[in-house]
Amino acid sequence: MKHFIMAAFAACITLNMPAQDGLPTDYLSAEFHKSRRDALRSGMPENSVAVFFANPLRNRVNDVDYVYHQDPDFYYLTGYKEPHAVLVLFSENQTNSEGVVYNEIIYVQEKNPQAEQWTGKRLGIEGVKNQLGFDRAYNGSDFNISGVDYSQFDKVLFNNFNNDYRDSKRNQADLHSLIEQFKQQANYDENTLPDPIKSRIYEMIKATDLENSANVAQNIGRALEYYPNLKKDKVISDYAESTDPNVRLELKQQIIKIEQETPKSNLDTQSLSTLMAGLRQIKTEEELVLLTKAVRISAMGQREIMKAMHPNMSEMEIQGIHEFVYKKYGSEYEGYPSIVGAGNNGCVLHYIENSKMQVNNELVLMDLGAEYHGYTADVTRTIPANGKFTKAQKTIYDLVFEAQEAGIAAAKVGNGFNAIDAASRAVIHKGLIALGIAQNDKEARQYFPHGTSHYLGLDVHDPGLYGAFEHNMVITVEPGIYIPNGSNCDKKWWGIAVRIEDDILITNNGPVNLSAEAPRTSKDIEALMKEKSALDDFVLPALD
Repeated sequence: MKHFIMAAFAACITLNMPAQDGLPTDYLSAEFHKSRRDALRSGMPENSVAVFFANPLRNRVNDVDYVYHQDPDFYYLTGYKEPHAVLVLFSENQTNSEGVVYNEIIYVQEKNPQAEQWTGKRLGIEGVKNQLGFDRAYNGSDFNISGVDYSQFDKVLFNNFNNDYRDSKRNQADLHSLIEQFKQQANYDENTLPDPIKSRIYEMIKATDLENSANVAQNIGRALEYYPNLKKDKVISDYAESTDPNVRLELKQQIIKIEQETPKSNLDTQSLSTLMAGLRQIKTEEELVLLTKAVRISAMGQREIMKAMHPNMSEMEIQGIHEFVYKKYGSEYEGYPSIVGAGNNGCVLHYIENSKMQVNNELVLMDLGAEYHGYTADVTRTIPANGKFTKAQKTIYDLVFEAQEAGIAAAKVGNGFNAIDAASRAVIHKGLIALGIAQNDKEARQYFPHGTSHYLGLDVHDPGLYGAFEHNMVITVEPGIYIPNGSNCDKKWWGIAVRIEDDILITNNGPVNLSAEAPRTSKDIEALMKEKSALDDFVLPALD
């Protein structure tokens, strides 16, 4: 395990030699992105076309936009990081009126020296051809005359639109215009399309084998909390509530029958996400180098804050130290908003305010992940602000650690997410009942209310099919116990929140903990917290 981590990080360091212009050189290669397009094409239905759109620009306030981040699928297939772009992939070779054979087209932002002076260099057509390896690249303004007759294809694959993009009146090739042009060309009518969330759940159920159906049912149950209208669909609600695998199998067959009896359109907004999930759930060696680096950077952030932590720190300062370490290692972004919760704040699963001015002597839950060249880590540690666990804190911490060990042990090829969840949950439920915090499994579940694992990659919650684990999948294992103030148990437990999360590579030789460099045991955490920090002497002048 250690040898794999060191080799992967050494590869990152070797690749990360600066180019002449000072930029890193360890981005994914054009050959990688082409191989992903070829892999997708091989899985597409016959006589089909897939259309991908870049992520929209999103406004932060007034004339300031959020920092742009490319859609992960678009980046995975192209390497293109700019907005206002379209990728069109064909399942079979096409021939134009001039006899040119092709199977893909990309439309990108046009070069514009004036705009580039304000917002940065654009690749343009030539850059996309020379650097990203596309033969057929055009400006976005040419998309309206693409010549693609979508009616001639049996399937037009695309992800349905979220309508979260603005129309720039000054740009006739912005994302809004590109989407409107596609809708006209493809004869798109939103009223005739199935509900995308419902269809996605149908696809998830159809792709799930019997062994993993319990885990999918659990995920669907959580989805119903966010989308209560889906409860009107009896098949979905029955699947989520069923505890009998045979009943879930019958419901799966019902979905297949329903879809067979539904009138068909060649516009397909469901299959593409499933195809991409199947591709992205298994990481290539090239991806693993970058993902491993993101994880190790995040583990280093956890190590440094363990050395620097003291009770007078604020949650925001703790966040800043993590993110400072990320930047020192060349991480461009955080993979998600940083979570730093002291005491009872840690009981809020996605607490991102990080506004408490002093963490005092409480436990501090830190769920953070560096994003490196698109790939994001997801590492959580919970540590005592004063460097020493109290008896109650250590009891809960060690219980979560034991549960995580059981979960990691279950992260094997052939198992599924349900095996990890069951192993971790059994330890926590038994422990909470033994401590008198819960009386039964139902009560214990309220103190461990979330899932135990998810895929990891370009997204912090990366897409996948949630079937049996395969070699080179990367997942998290993250059990937790959260006992909010006012809970129905002894007050000595109140305000204790513990989550331990590591990023696990599934291999044929067993699980590999990519984030193992961040101490996990209570003993190792206390030992590291005694070490001197490079930040101990970093003192800023007081401001009035």
